[in-house]
Amino acid sequence: MIDFLTHYYRKNTIPFQTLSALPESEAIRKMEELYVDNAIWGRFKNPEWYIRERKEIEAWLRKEFIAKGGIPEENHPIYMVLGKCEELEEIMEEERLAKIVIPISDFREGDLSFTYIDSMLSYRLGRDKTPEYYQPEYHGIVFTLSEIHSIIKERGLPRKGWWGNLPDDFIPYIEVQVWNHQILKRYLE
Repeated sequence: MIDFLTHYYRKNTIPFQTLSALPESEAIRKMEELYVDNAIWGRFKNPEWYIRERKEIEAWLRKEFIAKGGIPEENHPIYMVLGKCEELEEIMEEERLAKIVIPISDFREGDLSFTYIDSMLSYRLGRDKTPEYYQPEYHGIVFTLSEIHSIIKERGLPRKGWWGNLPDDFIPYIEVQVWNHQILKRYLE
């Protein structure tokens, strides 16, 4: 079973940051600085839309996580990947990425929620139910640690070609939302 989380972030920046905690004007300015027209940084092309969509999705994540017994200590999560993402690992130098790996055992079950693929894509697929992409057992659902372990045991990790037709800019991974930031602070030293 996968027993670690990976936080990918741009080199020479501070890890474990969340745009959602910033005032909107500052978040927009930061996204304008980070924007590059590609699969990773291209999400910041329209920063006003992105920050509003991100906050809506984070409210959904938090509400659904609490309904499943989660105990979020923060209003906004820090995003990580369960295990590692091969596609991100392959482009780390090109995209100037760095990473921090943390054992899952550092967290309680109530500290972590999961979406089977990126939460923004999962949320939109669950909301819109786009026929060519939508998987009702995975999209638009927030999972607990024990639930995600059961899914991995049954289906494995998401990867290119895993379930057929997906957007070209899709990077397959299980996203982890960390709701206890105190644990992450130990890894900043």
